[in-house]
Amino acid sequence: MASKQNTWESEAALFKALGHPLRVAILEFLRGGERCVGEIADHLHAEQSNVSRHLGQLVNVGLLVHRKEGLNVYYRLASPVIIDLLARVREVSGTTAVTTGAPPIAAEKAAPPTPAEHAAIAAEVSAVLARHGISRDALLEIMRELQKRCGFISRLAMAEIARALGIRRIEVEDPASSYHFLSRERHGRYVIYLNDSITARMKGREEVARALEREFGIRFGETTPDGLVTLASTSCIGMSDQEPAALVNGVVVTELTPHKVKEIAAVIRRGEDPKTLVRELGDGHNASPAIHAMVRNNIRQAGPVLLAPYERGKAVRGALAMKPEEIINMITNSRLRGRGGAGFPTGMKWQFCRKAEGTKRYVIANADEGEPGTFKDRVLLTEAPDLLFDGMTVAAWAVGADEGILYLRAEYEYLRQYLEELLTERRCAGLLGTDVAGKKGFHFDIRIQMGAGAYVCGEESALIESMEGKRAAPRDRPPFPVEYGYRGMPTVVNNVETLCAAARIVVEGPGWFSTFGTEQSRGTKALSVSGDCARPGFYELPFGITVKEVLEKAGALEAKAAQVGGPSGVCINREQFGRQISFEDLPTGGSFIIFGPKRDLVEIAASFMDFFVCESCGWCVPCRVGNILLRRKLDKILAGRGTARDLKDLEQWGEIVRGTSRCGLGQTSPNPILTTLKNFRAEYEKRLRQDADFLPAFDFREALSEASQLAGRAPEHV
Repeated sequence: MASKQNTWESEAALFKALGHPLRVAILEFLRGGERCVGEIADHLHAEQSNVSRHLGQLVNVGLLVHRKEGLNVYYRLASPVIIDLLARVREVSGTTAVTTGAPPIAAEKAAPPTPAEHAAIAAEVSAVLARHGISRDALLEIMRELQKRCGFISRLAMAEIARALGIRRIEVEDPASSYHFLSRERHGRYVIYLNDSITARMKGREEVARALEREFGIRFGETTPDGLVTLASTSCIGMSDQEPAALVNGVVVTELTPHKVKEIAAVIRRGEDPKTLVRELGDGHNASPAIHAMVRNNIRQAGPVLLAPYERGKAVRGALAMKPEEIINMITNSRLRGRGGAGFPTGMKWQFCRKAEGTKRYVIANADEGEPGTFKDRVLLTEAPDLLFDGMTVAAWAVGADEGILYLRAEYEYLRQYLEELLTERRCAGLLGTDVAGKKGFHFDIRIQMGAGAYVCGEESALIESMEGKRAAPRDRPPFPVEYGYRGMPTVVNNVETLCAAARIVVEGPGWFSTFGTEQSRGTKALSVSGDCARPGFYELPFGITVKEVLEKAGALEAKAAQVGGPSGVCINREQFGRQISFEDLPTGGSFIIFGPKRDLVEIAASFMDFFVCESCGWCVPCRVGNILLRRKLDKILAGRGTARDLKDLEQWGEIVRGTSRCGLGQTSPNPILTTLKNFRAEYEKRLRQDADFLPAFDFREALSEASQLAGRAPEHV
């Protein structure tokens, strides 16, 4: 056995350390290289027979796959495969540690727990399990509550959870490591998550960040020595119309300034509840006791579909007067398409789910809008939740579901109590529960499940994986969720806006709905407008409206560029402002970011690439590695070392990532670079060096300058 210094106790850390050699050995095994089994066994310090048997099992169940199309061999070869192999081998071999020559990186920096600490953690876990039940599906909620109660998810807590749920510890550690708002390092009693989206940076985020660091004497990613405060960055929290914004123990604080940072610090040092920071309430239901938030709706234009007056339960009663097939035909005839961005026909999705074989069906409302610049679901959840819940109930009647789940992003937890109270009111009114609205035999209820911070959960199969207590990673398709979804049953997953529109269609009729929009894009679209404009906020506008018209409404006539669809969308220039918001021209899930004449679009593209690097689930190589390489290439150009060859590399590499990534995240992640290169090429070219065909990404002599000074001599062969 290796020395104690080289002992690894975390499979996740082990995977990162073993890195390339072990992956290569497994790849060789997949190509038919049985001789590599011994090499793999040496890496794992396990019996070769055990390794061979478990590798074979992984191949048999499809976790390890080799195909002839080159990069496809990497698609399933990610951390879950390696750690599953490690866990199985260790269980059989009785190995308690695996060693490498690399220095250990502990998941926690604390000493081993004392018996008293062990008992305390076990008691905490037992209390949380008693609240949420002994179910793998409850794992995410269990870990979220432990994070709140203990400040982190300790290895001991993960072991206790695994024991109670009857799963391996690695099956707890894997999801625990994949969400922004879960941590395996102890956080302070107050955790400040400062938004780091492009709109936050445009509105003064850096000044706020520096003020927080000065005030608490730590940098982002650190906790004060007394355990009082942790500073952390996070991706877009859905407040792009009122930046800079942060979450302080879940309390939303908007329009931050260095002066407001001092107010936050004073509240924390007095030990007060962060809710005391909410001194001025927002508009609409934000001011209700159940929400009590400073968030403003900023509804600039309310349209006829989403925010027009609505009577609770009207769509439900109307739908129950028809047959399920008639409802599906109505939605199909309206030509409603999914409002999340992809635009799949809603009626077709419902029909597929209804016809799929299964003993049970589910309806899921995807309220995990994570695309930077998007906040329209925040407004709909605040001001039109009954329209949403009616839409879910209509969908349930149409497809034959008896259970609905609202998957609510962690950043919107401040809305949960309000939404739970509305669900209770609906149960009391007979709009949920047994014999809904008096319809004998139609039983349907809705529960809320919280996310924990993962952009990839916007993809429906990744969302389902998260709901099942697993790492947020997209599934291979087919089968699609309408055939094999939540708990292996047929499942409809629709965006919040889509379900709201479906409810309105039942009330007003498909013909009425079709009077809005274009031939291929019927109805209206909710836009989240932010950036360099006088009137950021929520706009419900008919499909077919031009970008120029949106800019005029938002007070952004001097705009240099518009980012339609968020980072994964398209960045267009002034010559293209006549284009339409529609599925056939410029599709968008809702994000519409405006850039003024002084904005540097290369820096903006770099910021968007930071987002994709951070949010990649890490499953496939093109996305996991390709985006980092693209980001480094931008760094080179921004540092003044770029050449024309680098622009060609960006285009070629971007197309490779786009064409070979496994899911929509990776397939759209190069868009910030590819669309700005296409529409704003001069912004890149003016940064290029014209005196060389190629320059290295960094200066060797500069990199070695400090060592040269210490050695008292210059390097000889550089």
